[in-house]
Parts: sequence; structure tokens; C-alpha cells
Amino acid sequence: MEDIETILEQIPIRHNLASHIMLLGIVQGLFLVLVIFLRTKRDSAIQLFGWALLVQCLVFMDIYLCYTGLMKHVLFLNDSTEAFVLLIAPTLYFFLYSLLKREPFKLKKQWYHFILPIAYGLSQINYSLSPLEVKLNAYIGAYHRNLSFVDVPDSVNYSYHIIKDQFRWILLFSFAFYLILSIQLVAPTWRTKEMSAKNIKVNKYTFSRNTVFFFLVLLLFIFLIFINYDDDGGDHYIGIFGTITIFVTSFFIFSESRFFEKTWIADKYETLSSNSLEFGAVEDFLNHGAYYCHQDISLKDLAENLNTNANTVSKLINSETGMNFNDFINQKRILLAKTRLLDNEFAHLTVEAIGHTVGFRSKSAFYSAFKKHVGSSPSSYMKQKRG
Repeated sequence: MEDIETILEQIPIRHNLASHIMLLGIVQGLFLVLVIFLRTKRDSAIQLFGWALLVQCLVFMDIYLCYTGLMKHVLFLNDSTEAFVLLIAPTLYFFLYSLLKREPFKLKKQWYHFILPIAYGLSQINYSLSPLEVKLNAYIGAYHRNLSFVDVPDSVNYSYHIIKDQFRWILLFSFAFYLILSIQLVAPTWRTKEMSAKNIKVNKYTFSRNTVFFFLVLLLFIFLIFINYDDDGGDHYIGIFGTITIFVTSFFIFSESRFFEKTWIADKYETLSSNSLEFGAVEDFLNHGAYYCHQDISLKDLAENLNTNANTVSKLINSETGMNFNDFINQKRILLAKTRLLDNEFAHLTVEAIGHTVGFRSKSAFYSAFKKHVGSSPSSYMKQKRG
């Protein structure tokens, strides 16, 4: 242990502009994660984005500790986040999938995406259980090659190096694989008018395309770092890149906040006080018995059933969803129609008939609403899903 203490004392603590930038990114990222987890529902796509952001922050924290030399105080954590690095690409893909497909993430259905990170983590158990001498030598070899290595017990098993030495290629493969999946997921939205939809507050299609672009740039950036650095000495550039993306994301999230909207303080919305109708009550009434499928539903009728006035209900729906009453109802109808189009129980019905079952009076109204909310016709949607 004396040798370890001697070497640890020689490891300098480095605080400079790069370390300060990385620390800012970590703090900002963790703050965003906290806000997302407190403000979103458990199965929402945005919460998946929060998990993706949390994974990145944990990885950047490891990079920060290694770069500054503070890792010597928590040496047992050295290289402990490598499995988390392999989760960055999958978690970003889960977010995009849930956002665009409007389907919650199900571990039972998507478990195979975790095979690579878990398999890698299991392959490194010997390293995790290795004495501090092994982890110190690994850290010195990556960041301080001018220092001497310490003696390691003869009983140490180095078999984990068979996989560990290939980590860079495994990481690049993971990013390339999920980049391809993400492009396939987002590509159909490039050909639809829904990309510029004005009935939703946040343009999720633009955000999705930007996420895929981030995927591509990060993959190329990591590849360039790996080419120019044989060890982990260039990881701080990846940390700085991550900080930039976190602050760009923060700007996007804050700029979309209702705090900057005139409607947040406008007099016409003051009727929606804490003692007035809640949005949950509107949702519950519409969902009960699929009331939104009634062809004769109207804003006035809905307000009367909720013992309020049409103006209040309209403002509440608009403030909570960014949509007007008709788009809000049609969105619910289309979600149900998508299920029935693929349900064998409704296979005996024509597409037009299914449109009638969810509340549309005519074929043209159904097709128009379906294309607006899905990006394709009902027939094309069925072919795509069944194909």
C-alpha cells in the first residue's frame, strides 16, 4: 500500500477551462434530469430522454474525474462507467421510438437492446473485483504514463482484457447500429407534412431529426478522437462536446416553456384558476366509454356534461395540449383507429367503416385527419405495419 500512496501523491489535480466546462455540463445535465423526472409521466417519451441524459451525465462525470485527477480519491470507480457508455445510443433510440411511435417503452418487449451493455459488464467483473493496484495501473496507463506502475498480486486474472481491449470498436459499433435504426425511424417524417405541424406546441419531428444529427456528429467525433489518441487522453474533448449539446438542449427546453408565452399571463386565461376545471377531468370524461368516438360530440356538449362553459374547456385544452378542440378529439380518434386497423377483430370492416367506428362522419374526414396525425393514409399505415 505504501507504493500506492506514493504514486497517488504524484498524480496532479488539474483544474482548467476544459474541466470547468465539463463540470458545468454535468451540473446542468443533472438539473435537467431532475426537472424531467419531476415534471413528466412515468411512461412518457420525455422521461426516456431524461434517462438518456442521466446516462450521459454519469459517463461525463467519470471523464471529469479522470481528467482532473480527482479519480485518485475514488480509485475503485475507475472505468466503472464503460457499460453505461454502451447505453447512450440505445437510450437515445428508445426516446426517439417512443416519441414518434407514441408507444411506451416496455422492458419485456425491448430487453434484447440491453444484451451488449450487460454482456460487457459481466465480462468486466474480474476487473471490478480486482485490487486497487490493478485499477491504479489502468488509470496511470491511460492518463499519466510518465509515472511508474505499482506491483500487482500474482493472483490477478487479466482475462477481462480480451474484451476490454476491443471496447472502442464495440462502442463505435453500438453507435453506428443505433444510428441506422434511428435514421430508419425518422426518415418517413422527412416526406410528410407533419414535420411542420402547427397543431402541436413542440415540433417533435424537428427535435427527432436533430437528435439523429447529434448521433451522427457524435459518432464521427468519437471516431476522430480514437484515431488521434491511443489512450483515454482525448476523452475530455468528448466531455466538452457533451456539455455543448446539454446546453443546446437546455436552451431548446427553456425556450419552449410556457413561461415565455403571452397566454401564460394573458387575462383571457385567468379564468383557469386553481379552483376551476382541471384537464384531468376532461380527459377522464372523454376516455370513459370512448366518448370521443361519438360522431355528434361538440365543444358545447362536452362543456355541458362537465358543468362549465365552452370557452373554459376550449382554453383549458389549448393551454395543456397546444391543440384546438377538433384536433384534440381527432388525435384521440386516430390513436384508436390505428389500433383497430391492425386488430383482427375489426378485419371484417373496411377502412371507411373503421373510421365511422371512431367517430368520423365521412371517409374524406377520416383520411384527412389520419394523414395529418400519422403522416400517411390508413391503407399505407396498414401495409407498413403488416409488412
